[in-house]
Amino acid sequence: MSRRPEPVQVVKQRRDAALASLTKSVPYIGYLGIDFDRRGDELTAILPFQDKLVGNPMLPALHGGVTAAFLEVTAIIELSWALLWEDMETGKLTDASEAARSLRLPKTIDFTVDYLRSGLPRDAYARARVNRSGRRYASVHVEGWQDNRSRLFAQATGHFLMPNRDE
Repeated sequence: MSRRPEPVQVVKQRRDAALASLTKSVPYIGYLGIDFDRRGDELTAILPFQDKLVGNPMLPALHGGVTAAFLEVTAIIELSWALLWEDMETGKLTDASEAARSLRLPKTIDFTVDYLRSGLPRDAYARARVNRSGRRYASVHVEGWQDNRSRLFAQATGHFLMPNRDE
């Protein structure tokens, strides 16, 4: 006898709870106010504008360190979400929220940011694309924009040491 599939709302709630647990496990995400919009397995990071994020009040422009941190956080959460997503969809996880809280995050090997234009005093968005992900190493590209997705204000490439999943 085959098992009935779970209702869509139950699956959606489990995925949203896992993502919320994952992001709450990184205090800096809360400090910057970064939020993630999930559509299926695709994540969009959102950095709501706050005065504390301005680096040069004469322009005003987002601080370069905030921009780099926003892109790096986006890359790390995308990599972690990909690991969680795989385990959720294959049924390896019974409690995705607990797994998200205990998940070891990838470690940054290097992270290169291209500042293409000043980040304006408004909300910013970013998406990461995993170029390669193996057992020990991953390569990620991140794009950040504000009003128009085709007008990037920053992009980055990062390489990460993946956590050992056999422990």
